[in-house]
Amino acid sequence: MSIELVATSIADRAYARIRTDIIFGRLEPGARLRLDALAERYGASVSTLREILSRLTSDGFVVAEGQRGFQVAPVSPAGFEDVAAMRLLLEEYALPLSFAAGDLEWEGRVVASHHKLSVMEQRMATGSQEDAELWKRYDREFHNALISACGSRTLLDLFGDVYDQYLRYQMVAVVFRGNIAALEHHALLNYALARNAEEACATLRRHVDGCVSHTLQRRVLP
Repeated sequence: MSIELVATSIADRAYARIRTDIIFGRLEPGARLRLDALAERYGASVSTLREILSRLTSDGFVVAEGQRGFQVAPVSPAGFEDVAAMRLLLEEYALPLSFAAGDLEWEGRVVASHHKLSVMEQRMATGSQEDAELWKRYDREFHNALISACGSRTLLDLFGDVYDQYLRYQMVAVVFRGNIAALEHHALLNYALARNAEEACATLRRHVDGCVSHTLQRRVLP
């Protein structure tokens, strides 16, 4: 393996780890990102980290502060509303396409991902926060499965980026609406299997709007 390929592999792994740590709140909103500390934590050189943080700035997860360096992008109620609106726009566009094209393999992915999400929702309903990260991973997997047959790799990639921003807000606020969200997910499953895109989109709107409203009412975002 060439030196260039090794460097790229190290950079890609460090990028994925830092991005994941930001999304799941291990690097908190507004936290200063010191290059020397990051180098020790993620095993990448300072020059590589500068490139990674510049990339994450383009992704919207990091803010460049000129000569002062970098910090994790802050969160705000208005920011959550913007991200939620973009997520809803993409998902509502992709759902009918996916429902129309989905085959038996697609149905299997949807059913399997919903089963995992349902199990985690039952655990979360007990009041435990230990599985919050795994719960949101399965939440992401289910919604991605719903639109996975849409036929556009570009659309799926864009949705994934926007959903990660949305997910970061959820992890900061640890938003769990209990049985309401679980019932909405079950309804989405049934509408997917019935290929009822109209009702699925209406349920999705209630689902996302309800999450945003619940979060803002709790006043957990700075």
